[in-house]
Amino acid sequence: MPPEQEDGHAVVCHLDELLAARGMTLTELADRVGVTVVNLSVLKNNRARAIRFSTLTRLCQELGCQPGDVFSVRAD
Repeated sequence: MPPEQEDGHAVVCHLDELLAARGMTLTELADRVGVTVVNLSVLKNNRARAIRFSTLTRLCQELGCQPGDVFSVRAD
């Protein structure tokens, strides 16, 4: 079974693309959002098991995007 299905989800995070498009580093985003670089790295590398709505809200505010821009569901 693929790793993304072992825990019952196929949600993919697109932080890499969003950061690149904005010329922003993960460290800079972490500082702006108020979370650790480690936590954002876990999210960015699709290893997160959950995200708080407050964190998602701050990510979207800082990146100027919507939650659907940050995440998608893989259609495997």
